[in-house]
Amino acid sequence: MKNKIELTKSVPRERWGEFFDQFSDGNRGRHMSIEIINSEIGDEELIQDAPLMAMVYDRPGKGDDLVIEVGKDEVTYAHTIDSPTEVLTGQSESGRMLAVWISDAAGTKTLVKLQDS
Repeated sequence: MKNKIELTKSVPRERWGEFFDQFSDGNRGRHMSIEIINSEIGDEELIQDAPLMAMVYDRPGKGDDLVIEVGKDEVTYAHTIDSPTEVLTGQSESGRMLAVWISDAAGTKTLVKLQDS
């Protein structure tokens, strides 16, 4: 059951900018994976065991997207989620952030899983 992550907290849209700024500051350099879940094209793991650089949210009117940047000293990979609609978080029993689940307007879901070490 070690891999089971309960996504229990919904982040209100009006707090997304603040949430992703704090998330980036608190988790920069932490290794993670990015997985896409899409009922039409199937699931796909984009990144595995790579350091998080930042998650940057641009509100509607300024881009309406979320960019997940990967890399240690410079961005080596970036994944963009257009028109996010929902953000859920999953935490360990001790309150450490383990996952962020982002849904977008097209119905695709992006799961960012953080290593718990």
